[in-house]
Amino acid sequence: MNSIPSETRASGGGAAEPGKGLATGTLGLWASVVIGLASTAPVYSLVATLGFVVLAVGAQTPIAFILAFIPMLFVAFAYRELNQAIPDCGTSFTWATKAFGPWVGWMAGWGVAVAGIVVLANLAQISGLYLWLLVGDGSLAGNPPLVTVTGVVFIALMTFVSYRGVEIGAKLQNVLLGIQYLALALFVIAALVSVARGTAENATPVSLEWFNPFAFESVEGFTESILLALFIYWGWDACLALNEETKDPRRIPGLAALISTVLLLITYVGVSVAAMMYAGVGDEGIGLGNEANSEDVFLALKDVVLGPWAWLLVVAVLVSAVSSTQTTILPTARGTLSMAVYRALPARFSVVHPRFRTPSFSTLVMGISAIAYYVVMTVISENILADSILSLGLAIAFYYAITGYACVWYFRRELFASRHNVIFRFLLPLLGALMLTAAFIRSAVDMADVDYGYSVLLGIGGTFVTGIGSLALGLVLMVLWRTRSGSLPFFRGESLNEDTPVLVPDSPDIPTRSTDGGPS
Repeated sequence: MNSIPSETRASGGGAAEPGKGLATGTLGLWASVVIGLASTAPVYSLVATLGFVVLAVGAQTPIAFILAFIPMLFVAFAYRELNQAIPDCGTSFTWATKAFGPWVGWMAGWGVAVAGIVVLANLAQISGLYLWLLVGDGSLAGNPPLVTVTGVVFIALMTFVSYRGVEIGAKLQNVLLGIQYLALALFVIAALVSVARGTAENATPVSLEWFNPFAFESVEGFTESILLALFIYWGWDACLALNEETKDPRRIPGLAALISTVLLLITYVGVSVAAMMYAGVGDEGIGLGNEANSEDVFLALKDVVLGPWAWLLVVAVLVSAVSSTQTTILPTARGTLSMAVYRALPARFSVVHPRFRTPSFSTLVMGISAIAYYVVMTVISENILADSILSLGLAIAFYYAITGYACVWYFRRELFASRHNVIFRFLLPLLGALMLTAAFIRSAVDMADVDYGYSVLLGIGGTFVTGIGSLALGLVLMVLWRTRSGSLPFFRGESLNEDTPVLVPDSPDIPTRSTDGGPS
């Protein structure tokens, strides 16, 4: 494999010129970690999955979270290694194109975009719902038009923040993430104190069986719990999409991704253990195994655990959804920016704002697309919207697995050059990709069942139709773009291939950005 040329040119004082016009050198390690954590929406992720994981595997919930962490960690190593060699904001799109060519690369980029748009609709729904739960007696949360309009406003506000610059967004995330972890810390402390004092209603002593990977009672329950748990780790890769805007683009984003995943593991296992110690996994009352509590265990526990401070958990869920809305827009917009720079999308997507140095057009398109998707799905059927959210795991496993395989293939000529390469460029990425491929296949099979999810389309499960259909739509759009003359340099492998210099394409045929934000 040829060596990777330098992607930047030194300017006065030794600073690197912007690769694509983005605000280079803006983010440090802490800001990158915050963005990686915020993108996963840790509080909301627990709200959305903890109860369902308990229903699936009961007391084995902590080990389910730990096992689901393993493929995420393995793929995070793939991201780190690829980012060291190719620190491009296109991430999975760029890496997969370099490894496997334009068709696979384009679909990887589409996987990132479609997952972002679908989850933004979900986050908008949660933001609107939880805001009105804080008002009066909470009855306004039962008004669908009001919740929908509120969700649209939140997407618009976070799109504006993302449009104005990555630095202001990073500062906002410090505050929002701090609120989330404050609420989780208070919940854990209050639960453990109640258990220690003997005042917890269903106090349950911690057991080593909770961490026994061989104690699952059924393969179905094990599989379901792992698939659910995979979703709550998704989002840490947002910090890698900001690689061109970090102070050390080859080192910091990959390190931030690893730190984020480990902190998420500690968070999820710690909170689940505290909740189980306080409420147990029974199927009555406040027990975590009570189906009535499964959709939001925090709502069931907040009053008994925190008393007059219960409202803080509601605020934390709201903040978690709003925070993740902004950090989800960031990587999707930068992914389409990179695709446009390499001619995989119309050149308009590569426009960078001359003042804010953000992918202005791509950011607006992501925000508008998410709003349109959310409103249309809500009007057509809230069941279909819910099924599209359930199908998110397919898109996530799809592009994460492609990235793991891309790592192995891109470095194929040097895999056994050192112990480091064997472990971090071959073994772990390959295992992570294989695990996620298995998760994708098993999820697709399960989702095809008419009893899975909330709707039935074309005689099969609506979750399968929306999940596979959204990926298939990308294939259709790719073929349509392939017919345009502007796409030819990309699909011929001219604008992006294994030897293309990273960040700044070293070809006069590839558009660069002028000071007014348009193609030069």
